Amino acid sequence: MLRPSRRDFLKLAGLASGAAALSGLAPGSTFGETKLPNVIILVFDAMSARNLSLYGYKRQTTPNFEKFAQRASLYHNHHSGGNYTSPGTATLLTGTYPWTNRAFNIGGLIERGRVDHNIFTAFGDEYHRLVYSQNLLPNYFFGQFDKDLETILPPSAFSVIAQVTGEKIGGDLEGGYRAYDNFLFQDGAPPASVVFGLADRILLRSREARANYEAYPRGLPRAGDHPIFFQLADVFDGLNATLEELRSPYLAYLHLWAPHSPYKPTWEFDNKFLDNFRPERKPDHRLGEHTLNSKINGRRQNYDEYVANVDAEFGRLVESLEARGVLDQSYLIVTSDHGESFERGVEGHVTKLLYEPLTHIPLMISAPGQQDRRDIYSPTNHVDLLPTLLHLAGKPAPDWTEGRLLPGLGGSEDLERPIFTIEAKANRAYAPLTTATVAMVRGAYKLIYYTGYEKEDTFELYDLQNDYEELNDLYVHQPALAKPLEEELIETLNSANARYPKV
Repeated sequence: MLRPSRRDFLKLAGLASGAAALSGLAPGSTFGETKLPNVIILVFDAMSARNLSLYGYKRQTTPNFEKFAQRASLYHNHHSGGNYTSPGTATLLTGTYPWTNRAFNIGGLIERGRVDHNIFTAFGDEYHRLVYSQNLLPNYFFGQFDKDLETILPPSAFSVIAQVTGEKIGGDLEGGYRAYDNFLFQDGAPPASVVFGLADRILLRSREARANYEAYPRGLPRAGDHPIFFQLADVFDGLNATLEELRSPYLAYLHLWAPHSPYKPTWEFDNKFLDNFRPERKPDHRLGEHTLNSKINGRRQNYDEYVANVDAEFGRLVESLEARGVLDQSYLIVTSDHGESFERGVEGHVTKLLYEPLTHIPLMISAPGQQDRRDIYSPTNHVDLLPTLLHLAGKPAPDWTEGRLLPGLGGSEDLERPIFTIEAKANRAYAPLTTATVAMVRGAYKLIYYTGYEKEDTFELYDLQNDYEELNDLYVHQPALAKPLEEELIETLNSANARYPKV
């Protein structure tokens, strides 16, 4: 069977638009008739469960998510592996926590000896394995996994404007992005190359000035500081067309930038939430960024509008998949890599903190032909997706995964199971975690451990069942409750650290 190589595809993508590049998919994805289910993983970057009406948020941000949930398993207590893209995505793709896969630095990579411990290798070549991410960070992982990927759509696919140089460099996807797009040409800071970097920016500004963005009153959405400008409708239409070209069975990991900042909804959703909603103000955290609350509330409103915009496009996609019968032969997983914060002086997710808006993320899984809703309240984590999806495809879970089968999809409910989220951007990748924040959820309680930031390590303890907003720290006042949780967290962290020599 003839299949285009990654290099062939990237050459094609460098010469054509994202839509035109789709013509190269069909010849490389022809599979015979099979009963194996398709698996579609749809990741919305920086989507917090705490801002979704699906999970009880006061603003009606997600009517289409709510409609989809009527035919899905809805997980109410699902958490990310980290508070930003690298650890959050690595946890999902490897079924291991960041202290095991080591991808907890910004732009970090999976530990070399564990590169084959990923979902694409585990699914095997029975499946056509396709990946796409508008965020460059997961593309670093795709470069590590490329021998087990049939198709890598470039981050610039489906864009209005794109000047991504790294995707045109054959043979080293990760190195190309780092050397060119994250070093020579990255916007938002002086470019490494005064001559080439300045020329690149002049060309980008010229193209941006000529672009038609009348549907977007705040300007075209953009993938952070990278030169990728897009319209949401184009991205969803492109993904829909991509899935239509693929033949079963396939595993598709689709990672969208939205609703990550900058929050730029279309005119239908801009100023949609001009209301009197004012969340309870929380005191600034000593390790926060001390952003003014007035700014935070304004950014929350714009974020909510962008979430609603994404929800509407998601509704269009689901309608199309349903009309074509795709949902009758596919598992559709809807989730995020991490959340977003609008509290305690923190706007965004580049922070040391691990409160629920940053770690509590959506998870819905619709089985082929499912028509009923199932609500799951047990604590679950992104480490659970890999073993669960393998189980659903009739494959055994590897012994290296740290996850469990999700309740309702082969696993059993365990309300007291501990799950973890790690923040360690400032820590060395291959050293014990000594500068980090670690959160453990066990039952109704959440313990947060801060180490290496101040003279003394500190803890916070919250009762999530009775203190939804994490305002009443129980750590000092209930030592009998806190002590066993503290011992468990420290023991788990020490076990993870034991693999690495102290420095």
